[in-house]
Amino acid sequence: MSKENETTEKIGLIENYRTGVDDTMLDTYSRTVVGVAETVSPAVVNINVLKTRKAQNARDLRNASGSGLIIAPDGYVLTNDHVVYGASLIEIKLNDGRKFSGQVIGSDSTTDTAVLRILGSNLPTAHLGDSKNLKVGQLVVAIGNPFGFQCTVTAGVISALGRALRSTNGRLIENIIQTDAALNPGSSGGPLVDSQGDVIGMNTAVIYPAQGLCFAIPINTVKRVVQMLISKGTVSRGYIGIIAQPATLRRRIVRALKLAQESGVGVVEVASHSPAEKARILPNDVILSIASTTTTNIDELHRFLDENPAGKNYTITVLRGVTLLKLKILPVETPPHEK
Repeated sequence: MSKENETTEKIGLIENYRTGVDDTMLDTYSRTVVGVAETVSPAVVNINVLKTRKAQNARDLRNASGSGLIIAPDGYVLTNDHVVYGASLIEIKLNDGRKFSGQVIGSDSTTDTAVLRILGSNLPTAHLGDSKNLKVGQLVVAIGNPFGFQCTVTAGVISALGRALRSTNGRLIENIIQTDAALNPGSSGGPLVDSQGDVIGMNTAVIYPAQGLCFAIPINTVKRVVQMLISKGTVSRGYIGIIAQPATLRRRIVRALKLAQESGVGVVEVASHSPAEKARILPNDVILSIASTTTTNIDELHRFLDENPAGKNYTITVLRGVTLLKLKILPVETPPHEK
């Protein structure tokens, strides 16, 4: 055999080896996505909503559509709050073609989460996983049931973790998952699933016209909210009764008081008879911490009040002029008009 023929044969063997490896990798990837879709899709539903809007001297009816996920065999369905907000009629269509009337059990605009109920039994469900240990680059599958079509499946990776999105009531939804798994508006409320078939997020938003910017609420946040919605129909959050704004501390004060932060929560107004008034917090005070949690911005204060029980006394540190004060405050549950 000539050297030229020998070289050609070796190149051919190398190319065949590479092709075989690529095919194996593709098959593994495909099998993973197919397996996830087959496991979770039966629990993904289409939600068709009739919303009523007040127009001039009339009522405007319009249809909206989204996706949802059955999380209990007796008919509890998870979706986004914005999908069902203002709904006068909700129809839920399963992947097998069955249709049910849906009822809102509870919703939370702060986390864009809602729980619906349909009258069914032995319904297909998906397993809610754990979003605590997710990794950037991890394979994820987004499943939706938009516009009444059968389930759509897209795959991608986690592009970033720890993102924040502003909810409709102005609060931040924390630790948002960013993924490049393509979503469309009708997929809102559908699950984001890992390679094991566990739901690790709820799809909530797409940023247009940017490509590859899709977001999901981490399932650990969702599970905490869902428990309260099912048991009480609402979410309990602490309320202290202030209007606040970001506050930057003067450098000389930071140095003189040896503070470890350069910003805090500025108090603009204190509501009458509120926990803040009872704690003797005044306008122009700057809240630096509550309990052992530093509050360098309003969102950190919100997060503390979201995650810690109302009805319990906390030490709150405020800066008044050039004086540090440690006060006692007793947050209460958020009044309905503040939610």
